[in-house]
Amino acid sequence: MNKANDIAACVRGALETYFRDLDGESPTNVYDMVLKSVERPMLEVILQQAGGNQTLAAEMLGINRNTLRKKITEHQLF
Repeated sequence: MNKANDIAACVRGALETYFRDLDGESPTNVYDMVLKSVERPMLEVILQQAGGNQTLAAEMLGINRNTLRKKITEHQLF
């Protein structure tokens, strides 16, 4: 199993737990919840691996540096 499959398995397991724990409640905004739950720790780890270098972090993520800066602001990662 490759690393992407490991991450997918973690997300799948977390979602299965989430739905099981709803206990009859209706799920809402699942898409946004998952993206925000995954995006913040991903950004934190990538920035740490890049030594805080936003240009390098953006390259590692495969996104534009301005997009990274926007996401850093959204997640209040200063």
